[in-house]
Amino acid sequence: MSAHTLRDLRVVNSFAALPGAFYTRLAPQALNNPRLLHGNAEAAELIGLDPSVMSTPEFLSVFSGAQPLPGGDTLAAVYSGHQFGVWAGQLGDGRAHLLGEVEGPRGNWELQLKGSGMTPYSRMGDGRAVLRSSVREYLASEAMHGLGVPTTRALALVVSDDPVMRETVETAAIVTRMSPSFVRFGSFEHWSSRRQPDMLKTLADYVIDRFYPECREAGTGDPSNEMAPYINLLRAVTRRTALLMADWQAVGFCHGVMNTDNMSILGLTLDYGPYGFMDGFRLGHICNHSDSEGRYSWNRQPSVALWNLYRLGGSLHALVQDVEGLRAVLDEFEPVFTRAFHDRMGAKLGLAAWRPADEALLDDLLKLMDANQADFTLTWRRLADALSGQRSAFEDLFIDRPAAGAWLDRLVERHAQDGRPVQDVTAGMNRVNPLYVLRNHLAEEAIRAAKTGDVGEIDTLMKLLRNPYEAQPGHERHAALPPDWAGSLEVSCSS
Repeated sequence: MSAHTLRDLRVVNSFAALPGAFYTRLAPQALNNPRLLHGNAEAAELIGLDPSVMSTPEFLSVFSGAQPLPGGDTLAAVYSGHQFGVWAGQLGDGRAHLLGEVEGPRGNWELQLKGSGMTPYSRMGDGRAVLRSSVREYLASEAMHGLGVPTTRALALVVSDDPVMRETVETAAIVTRMSPSFVRFGSFEHWSSRRQPDMLKTLADYVIDRFYPECREAGTGDPSNEMAPYINLLRAVTRRTALLMADWQAVGFCHGVMNTDNMSILGLTLDYGPYGFMDGFRLGHICNHSDSEGRYSWNRQPSVALWNLYRLGGSLHALVQDVEGLRAVLDEFEPVFTRAFHDRMGAKLGLAAWRPADEALLDDLLKLMDANQADFTLTWRRLADALSGQRSAFEDLFIDRPAAGAWLDRLVERHAQDGRPVQDVTAGMNRVNPLYVLRNHLAEEAIRAAKTGDVGEIDTLMKLLRNPYEAQPGHERHAALPPDWAGSLEVSCSS
């Protein structure tokens, strides 16, 4: 049965039950004259909340930061981390407040306000988020969920006329994020760097018992081996992270800020800042204008993830003296990622099963796309049309049409080896090659409308992005090549 008030929610606070050194208890700084710009009914149902509650004054009061979540235990968490490859020391929730943890019908969800004011971890920040970045995060998490990529979710978007200074004066907003946990790689680095193995063990035990109980049960050989659960934890996180990277690469997603404090211990996409779904494909595409060295470019994301996992493994060294054992677990990343990446890309190509010789077919397509800056999403989506006889739909995306046609001949020949009916192949391809993704210009159009109080474009995008694989009549422009002005859009760490 759905909760008809916030007080009816089943609230627990497992993270708040950890020792006080893990966080600071403090209230958010409420927005002045807040307005609920948008509420996510699907996310409300995840926590067992009747969507009608989102229109109540109580809902607005809680999710604008004016009142605590009934039964919650509001706090800001501490963590540390590496930012752009450099040790940054203590970080933490500089503009976020964890309201509490809700028992939903199919699992628990922590509710966190982002943009809810300064905390002891704000450093030089003002604790606020702006409408621009909040709309982008609100839409991005739902877009990734629609694509089947593990991600945090978004419950509500509250706005205000409060001024916030960035490059220019913007207005404030708070997005409510949902996740089973917001623990990060940097949460472990924090206690390791402070040489407090007891606190590190407390955190590791919490994560294992709450989210990875199989790590205590997995075949460890010697049951007296106290290090085994922590080695198993690293293995589980390594596997989830490898699979997440394969998902990102397959949909052309660039995170933009893969710092260790932005890496989820649960293998979720976390912290949507200067992210981007590629339009014109570049192997070294950089979505973050602040990333001058290209550390977090598309083709580097898997290797950066492994680098971050090494930082996590190094943190766990205080609990696991077996360095070779930790290194052996980290060595599992590459084969897990490679197998998953080949599975996903093979499905996008419509292949019945991946064969070693398919590596050249895929590599040559990516090189061709890179050389022609072919649109990532439409190149993959139109492959099904091309196999059905509409070759020009695919070839039109390339400046070098003869080269595109020659590559397409190779794909047709490869499918002939599988011998499956074309209609079965193309139907399968359209189930894994999305038609709609959250392109930067679509997000920008939603932002511009939202600044006037118009949520129509947010509504439209939420509808399309929840079902991105199925063509919906009347929304051709949402699946079209980006307009010329989209090339001038830039996103950065400033939000």
